[in-house]
Amino acid sequence: MERIPTILGPTASGKTSLAIKLARKINGEIIGLDSRQIYKDIPIGTAQPALNETLKTPHHLIGIKSLSETVSAGQYAKMVKDAISTIKERKKIPIICGGSGLYFSAVSKGIFKKSVTDKKIRDQLTRRYEKGDAQSMLDELTEIDPEYSKLVHVNNKKRLIRALEIIESTGKSPSLHFQDQKNNPQDLPDLYTIYLDWNKVDLKRRIKIRTSEMLANGWVDEVRNVLQKYPNKTLHPLDSIGFKEIISYLKDELLFEDLENIISIKTNQFARKQVKWFKKEKLDLIIPMLIDYPLTNAIDEIEKNIN
Repeated sequence: MERIPTILGPTASGKTSLAIKLARKINGEIIGLDSRQIYKDIPIGTAQPALNETLKTPHHLIGIKSLSETVSAGQYAKMVKDAISTIKERKKIPIICGGSGLYFSAVSKGIFKKSVTDKKIRDQLTRRYEKGDAQSMLDELTEIDPEYSKLVHVNNKKRLIRALEIIESTGKSPSLHFQDQKNNPQDLPDLYTIYLDWNKVDLKRRIKIRTSEMLANGWVDEVRNVLQKYPNKTLHPLDSIGFKEIISYLKDELLFEDLENIISIKTNQFARKQVKWFKKEKLDLIIPMLIDYPLTNAIDEIEKNIN
């Protein structure tokens, strides 16, 4: 098995469960592909695999970075590449698993090397965002780069600002930069992409159930502890769906009984963006998922098609 199994799909699609079962079957180790699971202190809110699972099946790039750190797509891609090499040196099979479209593009297509960081432009965009101009900024991105904008949620401050910064500093959209990289390939891993395809109704139900479980498991206390640990600090990972709403609740701006519904709705909206993004990618295997679909069947499909 030379190609690297890469399990993709929207949030709450069961990627982690499948990756763990596959790893045990083929002697593999899992590499996370998630822009939030890489951080410490927020395992509940980012749906990180349970400790007992990571002890049985080695995971990489899960819960390793401080919340005060920022990780670019290029840095993440390098960490994935390094993890692949480490796993192969141990004669194990790397399995990539996650739902971050941007990081998947960075790993599968490379990062545009001519992209620069312009602090002046970034500061201007940050001031716009913080003055409440986020939606018009997203509208601008949608007009210039409709494909890439599908990956960017209006609440994702860091990603929205970075996309517009790239456009203003280079004169080219992120999608054009990615196309340039595709036309001038780098030394990229050979991925075998597996997409978990759910119908809208079942995925919406799974999102609601998972949101309820996360809140029941202590998500609010987790956020409260983070705020106490990092007082008066801006933490980009907390810009994510769910964290912002819980912070509003802790400030008495939301009722607890409204949390689950609001988070579920926003997560479902984000999941739709993920679905649109991944379905435009080159996918080697699409597995139609059902509520009672045995994961062993999915593993059989993967083994049959990848070899």
